[in-house]
Amino acid sequence: MEINKEIERRRTFAIISHPDAGKTTLTEKLLLFGGAIHVAGAVKSNKIKKTATSDWMEIEKQRGISVATSVMGFEYEGYKINILDTPGHQDFAEDTFRTLTAVDSVIIVVDAAKGVERQTRRLMEVCRMRNTPVIIFVNKMDREGKDPFDILDELEKELQIRVRPLSWPINIGAKFKGVYNIYEHTLDLFTPSKQTVTERIQLSDINSPEIDRLVGEDDATKLREDMELIDGVYPEFDKSEYLKGEEAPVFFGSALNTFGVKELLDCFVRIAPSPKPVETKEREVRPEEPEFSGFVFKIHANMDPNHRSCIAFVKVCSGKFERNVNYKHMRSGKMMRFSAPTAFMAQKKSVVDEAYPGDIVGLPDTGNFKIGDTLTAGENLNFKGLPSFSPEMFKYIENDDPMKAKQLDKGIRQLMDEGVAQMFTSQFNGRKIIGTVGQLQFEVIQYRLLHEYGAQCRWEPISLYKACWIESDDKDQLEQFKKRKHQFMATDKEGRDVFMADSNYVLQMAQKDFPAIKFHFSSEF
Repeated sequence: MEINKEIERRRTFAIISHPDAGKTTLTEKLLLFGGAIHVAGAVKSNKIKKTATSDWMEIEKQRGISVATSVMGFEYEGYKINILDTPGHQDFAEDTFRTLTAVDSVIIVVDAAKGVERQTRRLMEVCRMRNTPVIIFVNKMDREGKDPFDILDELEKELQIRVRPLSWPINIGAKFKGVYNIYEHTLDLFTPSKQTVTERIQLSDINSPEIDRLVGEDDATKLREDMELIDGVYPEFDKSEYLKGEEAPVFFGSALNTFGVKELLDCFVRIAPSPKPVETKEREVRPEEPEFSGFVFKIHANMDPNHRSCIAFVKVCSGKFERNVNYKHMRSGKMMRFSAPTAFMAQKKSVVDEAYPGDIVGLPDTGNFKIGDTLTAGENLNFKGLPSFSPEMFKYIENDDPMKAKQLDKGIRQLMDEGVAQMFTSQFNGRKIIGTVGQLQFEVIQYRLLHEYGAQCRWEPISLYKACWIESDDKDQLEQFKKRKHQFMATDKEGRDVFMADSNYVLQMAQKDFPAIKFHFSSEF
């Protein structure tokens, strides 16, 4: 069966980490090996004029950080690889959480000097909730950092997962000489280069005198001692434990210098899972089923600033997606056909005629789609697990240019559909409130409204603690609550009731005084 062969060769994964650990740089180098780009760009650089392929938004180029998930697909040694490069900054965590619902495995990038940081721990919790298989890449080995054994201990303790090194560094920092590839028994010697790949030496045995000649006697002796210790302390690598999300293979290298990346990629394509079954509210959907199904996990406005277009990112979960075929949009019940579905290379798009489970397809969106929407060949299915979380920061948004009210409304609507932040309309004074996870999102919204829609906004302070979606079977109590809390009531963009509590105390008292009302902290209930 053609479909089974296509599913087998798909590898769809996200690269996640704390900001500045080198995630986008690693993505660039993976694309370099896949032949998808010929010159790797830099995230922050004065010398390299080319910016990173996955950081294509103007604000990303200026700040040197990723603020939106990018999707990139390429072929490598017979495998079709789909990479999702996610934002590391915690202010954009929600985009990353949603992206993790669309991937089958994850590569976590850890900085050798800083070790495991807070954001990495939070993302690992999401992977653990879904039992997502994880590979860890310890980056920046060519800089001074922690001892590799200390890093392994920290990974086990902080990420609460068993680890098994599959490559091992020979020295670190200025004395870094390369890595020994435990998985393939090869020695890779390090020469700093941002654009080329280093030499690889095949070894039959760790005790080969060849190693002494290449790295020096002292480092060769230490490498052998380290290998003995690894074999004594860490269990043999077990692929089935990795696939269950219980064991994480660890690789060492320097993404900036294109070192240790090929080892990671070669091992990854062999051990990483192909697309897995996905849960819907009705039943489990298996990738090899003949009928197409998929869900929208991200919407991006203005990927092409000249055309003001929105693109809905759809993860194909089963069957084959085909161009110009009618599919059912579950929420509206309408049949839709797509004449120009696209595959991605970050901002660059190419039209595709077909896509298989694991692939990410871009569908032009004129306001039909919302995050979490399901598309099927006709069966009634609803994929689950794409919530919006309760925001932590709130501000009133006001129009700063009365001549541009239409542009501002359109801009806010599209950016909210994209999931950049959430908008609530106060039932008390009708003013619009924007809720975000972090301060940086307010700057991104203001910047994008101005540069993409020509609309100017200003922020005004409002003191709020939490937004809670409320529901109750007791209509009288719900009405009584809404009357008493009138000035703190708002509606979200779906028109649902939201209680905007101004302090933790007020929220707790409300929960105590109105026991028949359910307070939800995510929009999926």
